[in-house]
Amino acid sequence: MSPRSVGRERIRNVATMHREGHYGAALVVYAPLGAVAVLFGAESVALAGAVAAVGLAMVPDYDQRVPGLAHRGPTHTVWFALAVGLVAGAAGGWVGSSSHPAATTGLAAFGFLVGTGTILSHIAADALTPMGVRPFAPLDGRHVSLDLVRAANPVANYALLVLGMAVAAGGYAAATSV
Repeated sequence: MSPRSVGRERIRNVATMHREGHYGAALVVYAPLGAVAVLFGAESVALAGAVAAVGLAMVPDYDQRVPGLAHRGPTHTVWFALAVGLVAGAAGGWVGSSSHPAATTGLAAFGFLVGTGTILSHIAADALTPMGVRPFAPLDGRHVSLDLVRAANPVANYALLVLGMAVAAGGYAAATSV
């Protein structure tokens, strides 16, 4: 490894919750939405939403791959969450476009909620760390940090993953038992 890549890896380990923690946070936030989809008899939609949530969970950290873009900058704001939600909502509407208009609207709303909720879960997980986030920048520069765990803490990351899986499984079990 070059000194530059070692430095980047050190920054990643200090500043970024690991993938497992973000997957778990995404599942915690997604679980109620998935349970509602199951309640409406749309188990395949619920499963697709869970896959989308996990797939989108690390999107804010792509900022580390864009030169000149600060880590935990614009991609770690509610504005970015809303933008991702709009894109996911458009995708949901497109998927449902050959269906009844109510289904199209429902899938668009579902996509919006999955996209927005997943990015918000990422921001919330990063707020658990000392580095924290500025979720309303640039309008409000307040720093939010609960300073509970370091981002590279494997116990915290895997605990969040297990919590997410348990909440998602619990939501599914509750929805199917009704």
